[in-house]
Amino acid sequence: MTTPSKLLIDADDAAYDLKDIVVEHLRSKGVDVVDLRLMENEETTYPGVAYNLAQKISAGEAERGILICGTGLGMAMMANKVQGVFAGTCHDTYSAERLKKSNDANVLTFGARVIGSELAKKIVDAWLDSEFAGGGSAPKVELMRELEKEAFENQKS
Repeated sequence: MTTPSKLLIDADDAAYDLKDIVVEHLRSKGVDVVDLRLMENEETTYPGVAYNLAQKISAGEAERGILICGTGLGMAMMANKVQGVFAGTCHDTYSAERLKKSNDANVLTFGARVIGSELAKKIVDAWLDSEFAGGGSAPKVELMRELEKEAFENQKS
């Protein structure tokens, strides 16, 4: 497993149980995982949870993050609103591997109502075991980053 120096994780109320299982799994593998537990400390919903984690990734507080809700879809949509965050929803190991190898994503999302705990662990492992491969994907990822920068600059003006 490629172990990031620190990994952030959080979930909404639909996924607390699965998040706890994933946290335990990661810690058993020696990953420095920080469970943000935002909903336990603030009155919020999944957009707030995703935005909080994404802001921390954008600020460089961790290399990678995991967000879990009912489907993973809303979390990914919200996380991708933060500059420097590239999130994707995966419900199989191949997609999780490609999320990092082809797209250099720094946030993984998935849904507790879509997959079980054993598959969730395998998806997390596949994503963490993967590194950006570069090659033919490098120009595409660079273009995504350029277009993201342009979009955020246009919002400011």
